[in-house]
Amino acid sequence: MSDVTDTGPRKSRRRGNARRAAAAGDAGQATLAQQPAGQARLMFEAARVVSDDQLESLHLASLEVLETIGIDVMLPEARDYFARAGARIDGERVCIPGDVIMNAIATVPSQFTFHARNPDKTIQIGDGWLAFGTVGSAPNSSGLEHGRRPGNLEDYRRFLKLAQSFNCIDFISGYPVEPIDVHASVRHLVALKDMALMTEKPFHAYSLGLERIRDGIEIARIARGVGHEQLEAEPSLFTIINTNSPLKMDVPMLQGVIEMARRNQIVCVTPFTLSGAMAPVTVAGALVQQNAEALAGIALTQLVRPGAPAIYGGFTSNVDMKSGAPAFGTPEYMKAAMVGGQLARRYAIPYRTSNTCAANALDAQAAYESVFSLWGVAMGGGNLVMHGAGWMEGGLVASLEKFVLDCDLIQMVKSFLQPLDLTRDALGLDAMDEVGPGGHFFGCAHTMARYQNAFYAPLISDWRNFEQWQSAGSPRAGDKASAVLKQVLETYRKPAIDPAVEEELEAFVARRTEEGGAPTDF
Repeated sequence: MSDVTDTGPRKSRRRGNARRAAAAGDAGQATLAQQPAGQARLMFEAARVVSDDQLESLHLASLEVLETIGIDVMLPEARDYFARAGARIDGERVCIPGDVIMNAIATVPSQFTFHARNPDKTIQIGDGWLAFGTVGSAPNSSGLEHGRRPGNLEDYRRFLKLAQSFNCIDFISGYPVEPIDVHASVRHLVALKDMALMTEKPFHAYSLGLERIRDGIEIARIARGVGHEQLEAEPSLFTIINTNSPLKMDVPMLQGVIEMARRNQIVCVTPFTLSGAMAPVTVAGALVQQNAEALAGIALTQLVRPGAPAIYGGFTSNVDMKSGAPAFGTPEYMKAAMVGGQLARRYAIPYRTSNTCAANALDAQAAYESVFSLWGVAMGGGNLVMHGAGWMEGGLVASLEKFVLDCDLIQMVKSFLQPLDLTRDALGLDAMDEVGPGGHFFGCAHTMARYQNAFYAPLISDWRNFEQWQSAGSPRAGDKASAVLKQVLETYRKPAIDPAVEEELEAFVARRTEEGGAPTDF
């Protein structure tokens, strides 16, 4: 595993403060035994589930959908962009020729830097890099101590503390849980301010109308302590655009696409294509629809501003045909995640995917479905991994203990991705010579010099034998996750930030709150 690449000198006048913030944040995590910070990278070729010919058939079918069936584009301004590029407009229906799509997406950068307010937390997107984010957008939270309850600001802030504290979390995937006790008109201001002050990692703003996304861009700019020109040169915010599957893009999301692309910020277009519900019941059909919707949204980003950073999002799974409920961590989800990666690589566009499960409790199902998801993520060449830690109930719940469990799984994935050490010393010839036939390696010099960091050390897994485990009270995974959770929350320290930046951020949020924030329907 390699650390984040050096992106060269940065012009931010507060770089020194950001570095001190990193040191202060790390100090609060000193007692947590975890892997050091550093972004993971896929060191081998991603899986190929379908052949090149089969992949091409999916691609051509997607272009056929866009040209012959079309996609409903609800915002007139967005339709104008497509019309000027050569699309056929019939009311809200937009039929887009294949050459218009392909010419547009050709300008998407295949790799770019996602800047954080602390430069040490800046990450790379694309080119084999993996970045793992928190759970995002859950309406409910759960914890072993308080049970399941609607999202609130207190729980929201608990998740931010976890996001800042765990090294394996690279970015914030939106609100880990929705703080519904904060009025919707100002919720984005309160939540994004907390995100910028309580963490120092890259984050997300929701495209729910122009006011919210403009406020999000300004909060990201202020938090980094940079001017508007530097912000546009250094993408510092991302948004997820979920198409209204099947084949529809609504006004608030389209406004987000246009505003973010204009400002050269990151747009991830992610169709929510559940096979059997909002997409054809076959995985192949769902993938064709996913690809068509993703390509249309990504093309719009480039029609607005060629070269703007964009990400191909894949979120195809299936429903339980007995109940109609979404199913995640399934074999179908794994296949779709891997083929989605193949499609994204065909277009040379970074790929977003997710760690998901449908479990209702912190049990074996929660673990094995997330393992399946993470395996599909890694083998599929995912670059931006949404919902990396804490997702349960198909996204209806953000679980505190599941967050900790998932961090253990993510660390295992990152450890697996580390290249094998094949240096002369690692080959162990001196150790074998010292031990000789019939001996053991427990006390030899080679082992003694390496044993403390020789193997992955888990956060949750208990590798003691039965007697040792029993004498320790027979702790289950949930018990261990709860103990680690309490430890992290107790040792969290707010990362340092330049007082002038914090003052400017507080003033902006206060002013926008006084102005009423964003309009609502109630």
